[in-house]
Amino acid sequence: MPALAHSPAIDAARREFAGGRDYLAACTVGLPPRATREAVLADLDASASGRPDLAAYGAAVERSRGLFGSLVGIGAERVAIGSQTSVAAATVASALPDGADVLVPEGEFSSVVLPFVHAGRGIRVRTAPLRDLAESVRPGTALVAFSLVQSATGEVADAAAVVAAAAACDALTLCDATQAVGWLPVEASVFDAVVCHAYKWLCAPRGVSFLTVSERLAAQMPPIHAGWYAGDDPWTSCYGGEVRLAPDARRFDVSPAWQAFVGAAPALELFAGLEPSELHAHATGLASAFRRGLGLAEPERASAIVTWDDPEGCELARLTAAGITASGRSGRARVAFHIFNDEDDVDLALAALGH
Repeated sequence: MPALAHSPAIDAARREFAGGRDYLAACTVGLPPRATREAVLADLDASASGRPDLAAYGAAVERSRGLFGSLVGIGAERVAIGSQTSVAAATVASALPDGADVLVPEGEFSSVVLPFVHAGRGIRVRTAPLRDLAESVRPGTALVAFSLVQSATGEVADAAAVVAAAAACDALTLCDATQAVGWLPVEASVFDAVVCHAYKWLCAPRGVSFLTVSERLAAQMPPIHAGWYAGDDPWTSCYGGEVRLAPDARRFDVSPAWQAFVGAAPALELFAGLEPSELHAHATGLASAFRRGLGLAEPERASAIVTWDDPEGCELARLTAAGITASGRSGRARVAFHIFNDEDDVDLALAALGH
């Protein structure tokens, strides 16, 4: 395919990755940039030598918190840290009244659904096709929970329509941005909660997730997972029940996986230093070229993830046989194009599929 125009910043960022050729699976797990690898190895070496640096761990957590906030357009005081999106979703579920009506898309990722299905207290979960989600919000709906980008299909939700429909019915909104932040611009302030795990498109080690909360939600959500790290000063909050919790979103923190945050901070810094619109153009430009090569229609909203019917897994097997790392979900083959990919990856994948 003809070369796409890349900005100097994107080209420089691409050089921060040692791998990426033939890797079309950022939607499954991202690749660590060089600085992440170096930070994790340095920490392991220091720890193995008997010199773990607890102050540096705390600094990496706070640096990561602030960087994620900058990526989604809010202050660090609105960002809680954790390790799993399902834990964050369960915290949001605790804020709902008994018998609450929760709306989710059909085929939504389980970590967004199960915390509400199993919340008890008469909470009811109903589903609607993603394209009909906004129209399915009704008076009495307490929460709309959805992924901004669907994991199984790559479809991008009409977030503006969902938010408007929810506001008209005084419903809360929970957006899972795990498959979005890192290539799709996200404004967390338009949602009551955003959950995001950083090990996919943000290329951080697994074990780093974030939860952003609106003032409205924070006022009614109990810190059900509070531990020592939810204290206003974690190091004086290690014992007993008379702990002063943090006054901001840190009260919803879950004790961090230290080494994971050591690696996350440089990865988040890399993405925070890039223009979101340039990341979006790079990823979706490659995905669009791949769709054209396969003869697939363009989606209503551009996506970096391309999926197509593959019920027997034959297409995925052809990609794998050609040395290309891809994935399959719900009877569909799935590829993703990220910052470390280029036009050669498109051509190689198309050739593997006979196009």
